[in-house]
Amino acid sequence: MTERKYQIRARHTDSTITVYQAYAPEIGLPAASEGRFPQAWKRDRMTWIKPSFLWMMYRCGWGTKEGQETVLAVEISREGFEWALEHACLSHYEHGLHADRGAWKRQLTQSPARVQWDPERDLHLQPLAHRSLQLGLAGEAARRYADEWTVSITDVTSLARTIHAHVRDGDLDAARQLLPSERPYPMNEGALAHLHQ
Repeated sequence: MTERKYQIRARHTDSTITVYQAYAPEIGLPAASEGRFPQAWKRDRMTWIKPSFLWMMYRCGWGTKEGQETVLAVEISREGFEWALEHACLSHYEHGLHADRGAWKRQLTQSPARVQWDPERDLHLQPLAHRSLQLGLAGEAARRYADEWTVSITDVTSLARTIHAHVRDGDLDAARQLLPSERPYPMNEGALAHLHQ
């Protein structure tokens, strides 16, 4: 069965969805130990959250890139996640979706969240045909993410390193068995219509 090109796939429960981020240890370790983002976490900057574990691995190099050595699984409320999507703007102009470039730019500056759809990744971090959601949070959305929506924060750096070791050893079955189980996220029909063609 072929994957739908634009579809959110994630770990989720009836009330939460898990997203991934990677930080330097001075942010990531206190966040995981306290279960919330520390005051040092910049609430006035845009932050990108990723429901795809493998896309996060692609972005942070399995937790080896400088400033991204601590990989976090952040469980947030579905209510907050869906609020962000509802108030999001596509991060690039799309002819036919936006009236014109000016309208898109106005929407972008006014939106507290933005969306990119990037190729999903396989265990070798090679691109797949279907897309993975990246959700950027700024202003009100970033503050609410850090201080209202977050339910739990777990350090999954060791999991990332173990999976990576299996991939390097060529044992893809062992790697696959450790991957977080991500399945289609239930969205109302048309809820993502403003976020892709």
